[in-house]
Amino acid sequence: MSFSSSSRGSRSSRMTFEFGRTHVVRPKGRHQATIVWLHGLGDRGSSWSQLLENLPLPNVKWICPTAPTRPVSLFGGFPSTAWFDAQDMSEDAPDDLEGLDATAAHVANLLSTEPADIKVGVGGFSMGAAAALYSATCHIFCQYGNRSPYPVNLSSVVCLSGWLPCSRMLRNRVAGSNETVMRAASLPILLCHGSGDDVVAYEHGEKSARILHSAGFQSLTFRSYNGLGHYTIPEEMDEVCRWLTDNLGLQGS
Repeated sequence: MSFSSSSRGSRSSRMTFEFGRTHVVRPKGRHQATIVWLHGLGDRGSSWSQLLENLPLPNVKWICPTAPTRPVSLFGGFPSTAWFDAQDMSEDAPDDLEGLDATAAHVANLLSTEPADIKVGVGGFSMGAAAALYSATCHIFCQYGNRSPYPVNLSSVVCLSGWLPCSRMLRNRVAGSNETVMRAASLPILLCHGSGDDVVAYEHGEKSARILHSAGFQSLTFRSYNGLGHYTIPEEMDEVCRWLTDNLGLQGS
């Protein structure tokens, strides 16, 4: 699937992002929630769909898309699957707003056909977690970075070993609207990060959590894992399952 991105009045050329294959894990029980899960840099949707299929969340449908293959500045321009271009894996890096908007629109499109009574969310790992947090900001502002309307009402956001893109923009814009403040306060977000992460440093995850909280995201949970590197462990995924069950009101079957 492709998504053409161009902001009005922008001098930048129109870019087309060709997204890869999407893998879907159907709910084993009564369908109550759908979550789009975004993989990390250089990965693909299939590797996460296998892990998510085995979680004890029978009421959740998982949608695992694959990012476009594109030049990545972090790799000296070498192409890789990536949700947006990144020069650095931190909240201080320059923001690829066009790539972030394209990914947020792709996530919204994947969720757009879900039934009205199904709660929808987005989560991810590493760069995918960063893209998920960007979708959270689109949700509270009801618009993408290019000011086009954002159509999805998110019920949860999960971020594993990630960081917050566009952090400077977020801090400057939230206070301007009571509705934005209310949406930020009511959106549940779970951030998990390992203290031994040598790819996205723990301090970036912790700082991103502080920025989100100070911007008004009051329903935010931050979990740290002593010695955990840039990967997931059963203990962390157990926390994700507990948190989703509580925040989405999931039933047992």
